[in-house]
Amino acid sequence: MRYPPNFLEEIRARISVSSVVGRKVALKRAGREYKGLSPFKMEKSPSFTVNDQKGFYHCFASGEHGDIFTFLMKTEGLSFPEAIERLAAEAGVPMPKMSARDEAREDERERLYRIVEMSAAFFENALKSGAGAEARRYIEKRGLKRETLGAFRIGYAPNDKSALRNHLSAAGFKIEEMIASGMLIGGPDIPVAYDRFRHRVMFPITDLRGKIIAFGGRALDPDQPAKYLNSPETPLFHKGHVLFNANRARGPAHDKHRVIVVEGYMDVIALAEAGFGEAVAPLGTALTEEQAKLLWRMADEPVLCFDGDTAGRKAAFRAVETVLPLLSPGHSVRFSFLPGGLDPDDLIRQQGPEAFAAEMGKTRALFDVLWEREAQDQDLSTPEQRASFEARLKAMVGKIGDASVREHYERELRETLYALNRTVVREIARGQGPRKTAAGGNRRNNTAPDWRLRERARLGSAAFPIVAPRRSNASPELAARAELAPPREALLMKTLLNHVWLIDEHAEDIAAMTLSSPALAKLRDTILASQAVENELDSARLRSQLSDAGLGKVVDLVERSVTHRSDRFAEPDALQAEVEAGWRHALALHERQVGLQKSLEAAVQAYHRDGSEDALARICEIQGLLARASETPLTAE
Repeated sequence: MRYPPNFLEEIRARISVSSVVGRKVALKRAGREYKGLSPFKMEKSPSFTVNDQKGFYHCFASGEHGDIFTFLMKTEGLSFPEAIERLAAEAGVPMPKMSARDEAREDERERLYRIVEMSAAFFENALKSGAGAEARRYIEKRGLKRETLGAFRIGYAPNDKSALRNHLSAAGFKIEEMIASGMLIGGPDIPVAYDRFRHRVMFPITDLRGKIIAFGGRALDPDQPAKYLNSPETPLFHKGHVLFNANRARGPAHDKHRVIVVEGYMDVIALAEAGFGEAVAPLGTALTEEQAKLLWRMADEPVLCFDGDTAGRKAAFRAVETVLPLLSPGHSVRFSFLPGGLDPDDLIRQQGPEAFAAEMGKTRALFDVLWEREAQDQDLSTPEQRASFEARLKAMVGKIGDASVREHYERELRETLYALNRTVVREIARGQGPRKTAAGGNRRNNTAPDWRLRERARLGSAAFPIVAPRRSNASPELAARAELAPPREALLMKTLLNHVWLIDEHAEDIAAMTLSSPALAKLRDTILASQAVENELDSARLRSQLSDAGLGKVVDLVERSVTHRSDRFAEPDALQAEVEAGWRHALALHERQVGLQKSLEAAVQAYHRDGSEDALARICEIQGLLARASETPLTAE
């Protein structure tokens, strides 16, 4: 409805901005204004200001600006009418009068609210009764706490077609109202309306204000055709516009800047018990546009969490198609695929909350899942097949409504397709023959290089993750070691560990070394710090200090790194002159490789600007130099 301007002004006059904002932000007076840390962006110095005289807040860190209504909408995910209703009640300002027709409709809705609320209380009491024994056993088996039952108001629908109907009739409600609320099934072809939910564990579904509007019921009878049953569409409940637990999740989602979307009621409840209060779930359907928009009111990048099995990936691919047209600057989604086909409830019960938290640290970008969606089981060994693949991807990207986001996706797509074409052509030229992509299909010698990430790394764009190619049958330990310790960087650090005297003579060169591995960079910094504190430092003493600093595993990986015969200078028994010459040569080659990488980044940027053949030739030339610099033994170079 429309609100008269004087009604909104009256609320603003009675409630100061600082009193509303102060519930979320610690404010300090600064002259005529208040200052505090931004609730919209992590920061160390206050850039968030509130001005009661002018009636607004402003965040210099994020650009957010608004009044008391806007603040509630931004920080709690309320709609504009919800924010007005809450603040009007707080200010003691009566809501504007409605027309007779509006009042009648509101009275009808209010009676439906009372029906579903009374039904929820009925189900709660039934769970505690003798008839609810089987439901209680199911709940105990799932390991739910008593506090959780109360917080989510979980109940039990008796195995009786008229139990709830009789209860609501005794309270004065009409059969037509019970049917309209979704609690009874009735119609012209049904002589006597009967209870919709029977012999089920009941999960109340609330709106964003926390008012119950519908139910989901989990069957206790294994022969029931529908394991889960939801309320039908009603004047209160529109399935595609609601998320289970959205009201309770809004606060934690704002505080953590994250909302987790899972597939079922029990997943949400298990996550809430485990400390992930920001979890929500669609109501037994694929994610809808309205639900996606609701998620973006709670967090900028919701995490869509799916089981890692085939069904989970299919659900994720459907979500990609739903979300793509809705993307806007700063608003996207990320994906998490849980291991072993587990759902969140199973994962937490088997491995604990830490395992789920670890999975949340390994989420995947929307573009990557879009690519996988189109690449799965595709043979891309011929130009025609790659052209078809490219056309499908371009068609998907073309669905993005926002022009700026679409442009960035098109650029990302061009870069990745270029990497694909270069890799496939190179493998065919090397005589490996056509093969299918890493998403599935034929592989030569059991190798499955992730060509897309590998070529992104070779192109060297700052936006690309650096992922080393590795064999599919390599052990996780070897794979982790390869990523942790790039061979030449590991060689340089191994030389320092075995010949500590180098640190004094080459301290400036060591400090200036560009190391792509954070672990090796930390090792280098700790070595320099140890040498600065203790002049008479030998190899054994250095290793002991590094172990005390928690770097023992990094040292062990460096020690076990694979070297060529020509790298003997790094070994403890090498002669000093041999060590000096080998060290200088290895450092020069390393810095040359770093320089080539920077040159490649510049060449890629030039190609993005003009797309010329010269720029492409330059990229190929530098790629060749990089390949030789990284793969050839030191003596051959």
